[in-house]
This record gives sequence, structure tokens and C-alpha cells, in this order.
Amino acid sequence: MSCNEKNIVAQIVERRKADIERKGFDFGFKIPEKRTRPVVPFMAEKGVILEVKRASPSKGDISPELDAVQTALTYRKYGAKAVSVLTEENYFKGSLKDLMDVCNAADDIAVLRKDFLIDEQEIDIAWRCGADAVLLISGILSEEKLTSMTAKCAELGIKAFVEVRTEEDADKVLKVKKIYSDTIVCGVNSRNLKTFSVDPLVPAMLLSKLGGKVVYESGLLSDKACARAASMGFTGILLGEGAARNPEKASGFVKGFTDTPENDCGKFWVKLAEKVAEKNREAYKPLVKICGITNADDAVCAVKAGADMIGFVMAQGFARNTPGQTVRDAVRKAEECLGKKDFFSVAVVTDLDSEECKSAVELVRQNVLDCIQVHGLNGTDYDKTETLLSDVPHYYAVVTAEEDDLKVCEELSLFGEPRFLEDSKSHLYSGKSHLWLAGGLTPDNIRETVERFKPELVDVSGGIEGEPLRKDPEKLRKFFSELGL
Repeated sequence: MSCNEKNIVAQIVERRKADIERKGFDFGFKIPEKRTRPVVPFMAEKGVILEVKRASPSKGDISPELDAVQTALTYRKYGAKAVSVLTEENYFKGSLKDLMDVCNAADDIAVLRKDFLIDEQEIDIAWRCGADAVLLISGILSEEKLTSMTAKCAELGIKAFVEVRTEEDADKVLKVKKIYSDTIVCGVNSRNLKTFSVDPLVPAMLLSKLGGKVVYESGLLSDKACARAASMGFTGILLGEGAARNPEKASGFVKGFTDTPENDCGKFWVKLAEKVAEKNREAYKPLVKICGITNADDAVCAVKAGADMIGFVMAQGFARNTPGQTVRDAVRKAEECLGKKDFFSVAVVTDLDSEECKSAVELVRQNVLDCIQVHGLNGTDYDKTETLLSDVPHYYAVVTAEEDDLKVCEELSLFGEPRFLEDSKSHLYSGKSHLWLAGGLTPDNIRETVERFKPELVDVSGGIEGEPLRKDPEKLRKFFSELGL
């Protein structure tokens, strides 16, 4: 099945109902009459859930010859707090046999039954097989059904790992959580189960809303990506493909997450995610960053027009290079104009060792600026940047002038960067969803560009200038007008 087909989860559920009708809830397997395995606490503390997974609708075969027991024992050896076992047969090539085998082999690590469960009887079977938690997907269950299935988990003394993807899903689980707060562990899936596309910022959008312990699910493919999730404040992560393809890398995934505390960089991404979610509630309109601001008047003009971000170049050799004191004054006056800080302020740097970059970092530490844009990653070492800016909110901008530059975009995605800016006057972009777009934008081409690429954020600088290094109020007004803002 192609991952481009619409509403894949609906197809999975319909086929599941047909299989249950034909085979029963035990899917033809001999299920123990009673549970013999002691219940192991599921996600009682910060940690990683690694998955026994052979295939998926979006990736096809991942590890078709995978040995469920050996994989689970490897995960336990490398420090996983829980093992997730896929039991869906048609699209993930799992089974209840895998679940029983893993539970029988490892009685000292929590085991999750991961499937598209739709009935309380399936929870009873999971419990008898030895599972310590079951996945309940908020998006496929009514509030009434989610409540009754959570009640069954509470009765049996196991956890309901309730997965959400949207604000509606979250609202539903919060209502149930009021009744069964000790039974529910919340997870947010970065993968859209209708299309199986991934948005690494979605879990951050719902983190604060859900509150308490929240698990980041799917899409993490490197130890750096796991560390990024930890920096946002998640108490757990669930890895499927990344671990199943390379069980020997599980140790790095676990270490990347458990050794990374919540920090200011992660908090920035959560705050930005909430801003993106706020925009998404309206009819499609991109976020707008007005960059290359050199004075307070332009900063005030930008935020009054509706800018979501204002940017200051702090890099030697650039005409728009702006001193730290000017940046400080501009941000203060913009905030005074609005009566609050309802925008993000960004320093654009190109040389991490420069005095300008050091000044920008200090402004972030003093809460004058919100973050740093590391521009031109093509010539910058990622590991060096992450070391120097480990606790400083930042994101990357890639100049995509040639096809080879797009490899940097792929690497950033692999490293777990939730978003990065693609700067290209030739409209050479990676094609990724949630595009942040810059390069050659003007009031005259912005409407066509937005209609063509549907970017999440647009970044404009020279295209709205009149006098050298100053924004033209009329061009700025027209730019926002063309966006319908």
C-alpha cells in the first residue's frame, strides 16, 4: 500500500474489524487463561520505549526477519525502559505470538501491546498475554469508547498509553484523564496516521496542553534527534523504525535521550510550536519573518504590521550588520509598541567565533533576543554548533544554491531539527513539508510563491526596502496585504 493513499488508519481499522469477525479477538492464537507474569510499571520514570517492528505502511519491510525475543532482550540490555510490540498482522507483520514470546522472555521490563485496538476484550487478551500497557489511539475511538477501554485497563492494573495527534484528540483524552489520571500515560505521535507523513514539531505543540508525563512518538532516527526531544521536556520517547533497523544503535538512542535535560533551546521550540499551532487554527496563512532590521523604527513598523519574527543581522562584512545596543533598543521599542512580546526576535549569525555572535548569544541569555539563526550551515560544522550553542535557542538556515546543498537539509532532518530555513533565490527547495522559505521575496511575487509552495514561514528582507538598509512602510504594508494579513 502506498503511503500516499488517503486515510491509511481507516483502512487498517476496517481490515482489522473484518479479521476479528473471521478469526475472533485472539486472531487464532492460543491465549493463556490467566496471567502469570507480574505487572511491571510502565513509564514510571523518564526513559525510552523501543519497538519490535518488522514493517509499516509507509516504509514497507523494515526488518522482516527480526527475532522478537532477541530484539527485546537487546533493547533491555541497552537501557530501554519499555519494549513496544506490534501485534497488527496485515501492515506491520506483527502478532500476538510476538507479544507472548517477549513477555515470557523478559519479566523485568515493561511491555506495551501496540495495535489499533477497538474493544475491551482486546485489552483483556493483552493482559493475559503479559502486557503492562496497551496503546489506545484517541483518533479512532469515541470519547465513550476511550473511557470504557481506559476503565478496563484500570480494572486490570495496567496502563493505557493514549496516543493523540490533534487538539481534538488531546481534549478527548484530558476529559478521560480527569477520571483515570493514574491509569493514563499520554503520547503524541509526530506521524499523521491518515497519511503517515511526519511533522517533528507536532508533539511540541501539544506538550503543555497535555501536561504531566508525555511521550514523543515516531520519526526519531538518530541519537541527536532523541536528545532534541529530551530538550523539549518530554519524559519519554518511542522509537520504531530507527531501533528496529539497527538494534545495535539502541544504546546511542537511549543515551541521547536520557543524558539530555530539558533546556532553553527545547523550550524555545515548544513556544514556537504553540505559535505555529495557533496559526494553523486559522485559514492557511504563513508565519512572517521581517529580517535585516537595522533600526528601532523598522522594528516597530514590522510588528505593527503583524510580523511573527523580526531578525537582526549580527555578522561582520554584511551591510545590515547591526550593533548589539541597536538591537536591544529596537526590540524594547517594538515590545513597548505592542504592549507585550508577541513576536520572536532573532539574531542572524554566520561565524560562531566572531564577536558579533558572542554579542548575540549574550542578548539571548539576557532575554533580549529569543534565538539565533545560524546562517549558511553549508560551511559550518553541525557538532561544533551544537556544542557552542547547546543551551542557546537556535535554528539553522541553509543556502540552497545547488543540488548538493539539499543534502544538508536531509542531514538536519535526520538530526531531529524540527524546522530550518531554506534560502534560495532560484526556488531550489528540499520539497519537505512545513517549508521555511527565504530568498528574493517581494510584495510582487509573494502571493504566487505562497500559492506554489505553501510555506509555513516566509522570510523577507531586501524585497521590502526603499532607502538603503531601511524598510519601506508602503512595501511592507503591500507584502502583508498580498498574504491576506
